[in-house]
Amino acid sequence: MKTTMFMKPGKVQIEDIDKPTIQAPDDVIIHVVRTCVCGSDLWAYRGLEDKAAHSENSGHEAIGIVEEVGSDITTVQPGDFVIAPFTHGCGHCVACRAGFEGDCQNHTDNFSNGVQAEYIRFQHGEWALVKIPGQPQDYSEAMLKSLLTLADVMATGYHAARVANVSAGDTVVVVGDGAVGLCGVIAAQMRGAKRIIAMSRHEDRQKMATEFGATDIIAERGDDAVAKVMALTNNAGADAVLECVGTEQSNDTAMKVARPGAIVGRVGLPHEPKMDMSESFYSNTIIAGGPASVTTYDKQVLLKAVLDGDIHPGKVFTKSFNLDEIDDAYQAMTKRKAIKSLIVVD
Repeated sequence: MKTTMFMKPGKVQIEDIDKPTIQAPDDVIIHVVRTCVCGSDLWAYRGLEDKAAHSENSGHEAIGIVEEVGSDITTVQPGDFVIAPFTHGCGHCVACRAGFEGDCQNHTDNFSNGVQAEYIRFQHGEWALVKIPGQPQDYSEAMLKSLLTLADVMATGYHAARVANVSAGDTVVVVGDGAVGLCGVIAAQMRGAKRIIAMSRHEDRQKMATEFGATDIIAERGDDAVAKVMALTNNAGADAVLECVGTEQSNDTAMKVARPGAIVGRVGLPHEPKMDMSESFYSNTIIAGGPASVTTYDKQVLLKAVLDGDIHPGKVFTKSFNLDEIDDAYQAMTKRKAIKSLIVVD
């Protein structure tokens, strides 16, 4: 089968490897229908973090058809159409029951990897997999795109809004205009935010943020962006902030635009360890966030919202590629020619 390998910074390529097999009783083999490139995949591709040459790639978002199940699997069967979340919660530990299966306490292999491929082995599939009614051919391409976002980015954007306790009538700032940030705008609107201030410097992303529910756009960065937020909020600051980037600057901005006592929901994967906590102490800023609770949100609210046509997060996929064009898909996102690259596998 075909799979994506990380060769070196700036280069991924397709190679033929053996098709995965059942290795544990709670394994599920999935034939991938759609996968994609995540912003977090670009850290190594851009040379911003270390990754071994010629290693399994970090792709982790997929929808597909169950092909084979382990002996402990009772919730899905061959032929089922499923979302394969990037998290692999057990559903019954303390963390999972609290709705934080991104921190499942029963697994050390709690995250997907290497799913930019024709087939994947999904570990701990009994609770984590999310069934989609029907079959892929029952859905339009636009709907398939939206279903794919439920493997990560839509759930991650929703996680930021949930842990920030976005509530009806709130003013919310979304820091980051990638796919997660744009899905954060959707999530803030779903949870009843009155005003959604999106930080974006790119016209295509500004337009999409507005389409998704943003009421204001701020193109500035750093202290200039903070000043703009304060001007828009009568110097009060935001009731909730969704930090969807992970850099030192984005976290600094998120902390500074929050009103005293606000919650900053952080879902941008941190890559710079420096953070001065003294300012948040004196402003009573609450800091929350981490890996998203994908299965929980999909089962409780997001899958229904997509199927009912209430939200359309698949619009974040602005370019499509086949699996053999995987490096082109990475390049499109690296060069900002695509907000998020879709990979059509089958």
